[in-house]
Amino acid sequence: MTAIDPARAVAVVGTGTMGQGIAQVALAAGHPVRLYDAVPGRAEEAARAITARLGRLVEKGRLGAAGRDAALARLRPVARLDGLADCALVIEAIVERLDAKRQLFQELESVVADDCLLATNTSSLPVTAVAGALRLPGRFVGLHFFNPAPVLPLVEVVRGHATDEPAAERARATVAAWGKTPVACADTPGFIVNRLARPFYAEAFRVYEERGADPATIDAVLRESGGFAMGPFELTDLIGQDVNDAVTRSVHEAFFHDPRFTPSLAQGRLVQAGLLGRKSGAGWFPYADGAQKPEPSTAEPREAPAEIGWHGQVPPVCAPLLGMIEEAGVKVVRDRTPREPEWYIALPGGTRLTLTKGEAATPRAGGTTIHFDLALDYRSCARVALAPSRKAPEADVRAAVGLFQALGKKVSVIDDVPGLIVARTVAMLVDFAEDAAARGVATREDIDTAMRLGVNYPRGPLEWGRELGLERVRDILSGLDREYPGGRYHPSLSLRRRAAVEESLL
Repeated sequence: MTAIDPARAVAVVGTGTMGQGIAQVALAAGHPVRLYDAVPGRAEEAARAITARLGRLVEKGRLGAAGRDAALARLRPVARLDGLADCALVIEAIVERLDAKRQLFQELESVVADDCLLATNTSSLPVTAVAGALRLPGRFVGLHFFNPAPVLPLVEVVRGHATDEPAAERARATVAAWGKTPVACADTPGFIVNRLARPFYAEAFRVYEERGADPATIDAVLRESGGFAMGPFELTDLIGQDVNDAVTRSVHEAFFHDPRFTPSLAQGRLVQAGLLGRKSGAGWFPYADGAQKPEPSTAEPREAPAEIGWHGQVPPVCAPLLGMIEEAGVKVVRDRTPREPEWYIALPGGTRLTLTKGEAATPRAGGTTIHFDLALDYRSCARVALAPSRKAPEADVRAAVGLFQALGKKVSVIDDVPGLIVARTVAMLVDFAEDAAARGVATREDIDTAMRLGVNYPRGPLEWGRELGLERVRDILSGLDREYPGGRYHPSLSLRRRAAVEESLL
């Protein structure tokens, strides 16, 4: 199926920020573009806003004056829906209300030709339900752009229950011709990105609610150790706490209150208080003029131990630490016997320093433990989080801090939270992705593409799972499940099966 001919007109209904962005993308692809809004005068305002944006692109040298003039000549606001009669594609970007969207598309069906492709940009409503009252639901798809649409490359192409395959293929081909990256997904709550991204926010908020660490520290650990572009607290302040909370609640409701999608009480309190983030002047952090953003908790400089023990078989993700420690001038005494089933570093006072496996350090029997968090890459990461057992001697806590500081890392010492911060977040992301792939939400390739391009993750979650080893991901979640019974952290059937296959091949 080929893309819609650029000579054919494309319409955008709903001319807010998202609608304007989609219209700009279609203009850049060479289409005549119609703008319609139910509020009188809004379409004309949107046309002026697009004109100004194109003007700024010319000023920055990203667009020629001739290209701007040609695009503006193809842009036309219309006052009535019948002004869209000649369009080959109509994309809706109105308010997120099912009744309003259904009514709009019923009206559009009486205006456009039967071969016109109809699309909704909804991020939270079922595409199948929006199309449910249509005479020809087979030509209806979801085209979920990400804001700002002219900049972000990803578009989720959602096939509703009644969508014909030729319509879905035509939508994908058109999106690709517009220079975007389409990913095909089934009509399930949250589609790909909004479904799979929930743990990135939820786990951070839960650590905060348990007083494990403050927002600035959690953000810093996820950025500087996990490799994420932004932390969840600063990101939701940018998105808007009300918007992010509404998506979480919508997905939670759509999955019949599945505990994996439980909304955050702390975030809900922010919304109730009107602390919505940047747009209100305060959210998790203050944004008023002169306000100082809190600094993450960073340990004072400590002396590295002169010698450490190295016991058991190191997990591949931690393998670089041996060379790094030796390069830092710390003597490593290796235990080459196979007695220890788990790998750990022995500190001078006898405390075990080891990568978290999902459980808290404090209840552990047989000595004291300090857990450290997962990093995207221990050589390049700038920060490492430590969670000491409450029984750990202070001298060994200082030694653990000094050891990682000798490797050039900032260190954040947090409370003894099961799974720490990065490990529990990544494990949940991997599990959500494995479950979605098994349920046919999208292909494995499209899932990783969506999470890298849609929310700028440093790795696709399925790729991350392969890097870590699915048995380790399963073990982290199983540890969390023992600490927090109730189903939220119980590994999915797909993850357990794939981990078992992986284990059998070792």
